[in-house]
Amino acid sequence: MNIRMQGILPEPLVLPVSREGRPERQDGASRSGSFKEVLRREMGAVPLKLSAHAEKRLRERNITLKEADMEKISRAVSLAAGKGVRNSLVIYHDLALVTSVENRTVVTALDRRSGAGRVFTNIDGAIIVE
Repeated sequence: MNIRMQGILPEPLVLPVSREGRPERQDGASRSGSFKEVLRREMGAVPLKLSAHAEKRLRERNITLKEADMEKISRAVSLAAGKGVRNSLVIYHDLALVTSVENRTVVTALDRRSGAGRVFTNIDGAIIVE
């Protein structure tokens, strides 16, 4: 008895495999690094925002952050994100900036004079930026 059953079982799934033995992407795109590298690259592309409170504090204290300053602070926040930090204290020259890493937002800003003797709470990381 020779019975043929066509169309009952699905065709086996065959994925192309790279030289390293990992499955290749179906859309033809190449792998662009580890998840951590992709996350860092993508997080760097998202601009750092200032909350209304932080903007007010900077104005009150006559502090101006130039684009280059914001880029350095943004890179520090991206580094913190890569380490799993959610809320950080960024020390930048004479400034202390409390940031929400998840939201990529500067929450508040203090200069050296107004920050003396302050206790920073609700942070799980600190970064010193040169």
